[in-house]
Amino acid sequence: MSGSCTVKTCWMRLPSFRAIGDNLKDRFDGASRVMVSNAGSQRGGHNAHTNVANSNSQYSNSIHGTHSASERAIGKRKKHKYGFQLKPYNPDHKPPGSKDLVYLEPSPGFCEKNPKLGIEGTHGRLCNDTSIGVDGCDLMCCGRGYRTQEILVVERCACTF
Repeated sequence: MSGSCTVKTCWMRLPSFRAIGDNLKDRFDGASRVMVSNAGSQRGGHNAHTNVANSNSQYSNSIHGTHSASERAIGKRKKHKYGFQLKPYNPDHKPPGSKDLVYLEPSPGFCEKNPKLGIEGTHGRLCNDTSIGVDGCDLMCCGRGYRTQEILVVERCACTF
């Protein structure tokens, strides 16, 4: 008889940071604007973005999935954990999936100053006219144009030849 044995250990492994970032960026770029529907909610209250849902709507999406036809037919609707459903802002769009990113309102503009929102605007900021990134003049100046300034700096050095 032999006393040896083989042990295998398995563990979960995360994808690389780059892969996670790329995945999040893809979801961000494809984010859907939604409105909140409190159909079936016991809570009162009105919201400018609330749209009462039709219980037979093909868009009866919630953050916890949809109900089966049999559940809808017999009226045994499962209570949603948060008491609301997410509906596409544009009725021609399909409801968001469970892994989709969604937003309720568009982002404010960051080009112009808005003290109420704490936005300083981009007027007077320095930009890099050769960059295509967020520090680039085309993006930062919001299509308003920009001035270029060339500065010649003369310095003394202790050079030996």
